[in-house]
This record gives sequence, C-alpha cells and structure tokens, in this order.
Amino acid sequence: MATFELYRRSTIGMCLTETLDEMVSNGTLSPELAIQVLIQFDKSMTDALENQVKSKVNIKGHLHTYRFCDNVWTFILTDASLKNEETTEQVGKVKIVACDSKLLGQ
Repeated sequence: MATFELYRRSTIGMCLTETLDEMVSNGTLSPELAIQVLIQFDKSMTDALENQVKSKVNIKGHLHTYRFCDNVWTFILTDASLKNEETTEQVGKVKIVACDSKLLGQ
C-alpha cells in the first residue's frame, strides 16, 4: 500500500519524529528501525482516516492562498468556521492539504 507522508507534519507525527530522533541519538533505536516506524505510521494514519473516521465537517472562510503542485492542493483560509453535527468552531486560519486518493493505488 502506497501512502503519503502528509501526516508526519501533524502534531502527533512531529512528536513521533522528535521521539524517534531522540531515541536514535541516544542509541536506543537504529535509524533503520526508526524509518520503519515512520513508514508504519504513514500506513496506519491512511488506514485509520479511510476506514474509521465517519464524521463530516463543513468549512467556510475567506480564501487567502491556494496552490496546486505535484497533484497536491493546498488551501489557506482565514476567518474560518468549521461545523459538524454537534458544534461550530471559529478559527483564525486553516490550512487544508488535499491529495488525490487514486494516486495511492499507483
């Protein structure tokens, strides 16, 4: 299964990367094993988001910036409102990164 490495830039992905770097620096973990952990993290995040997340969110805001590069869309919204079935949240800035899931099958 091919995966994107997008989730490594999430909060949990960055914490995992920092922890693995520290473990490699201390000699607790080999660099090869740290890479395998990151690859498994990419696969697990892709699988979890595809199969376990069922909620939907409506996003409204002012489009500040958009970009399409290497089949990846990036949108930055300001003064955004995120609404799901239960609640609405107002946020100052939202970054949305979207990739074509068909690319995972290649």
